[in-house]
Amino acid sequence: MISYDKLFALLQSRGYHKYTMRQLAGISAPTIAKLSKGETVNTAVIDRICAALDCQPGDIMEYRKNARAEIMTYTE
Repeated sequence: MISYDKLFALLQSRGYHKYTMRQLAGISAPTIAKLSKGETVNTAVIDRICAALDCQPGDIMEYRKNARAEIMTYTE
């Protein structure tokens, strides 16, 4: 699962609101909602956010193991 908690913490530390990020990055309200829920977004969205906030993808997102994820095992 990808978490965008780092993005929202970065916004808060800079005094930005979600609306401000929408304006700076040129992304829609539904996309902000997806980010808030940790849902999948296009890499172009990540690119726009990083460009707008002058940061790297690792500054705004991180992978977290999902407790509900199934681990696939491979047999030969």
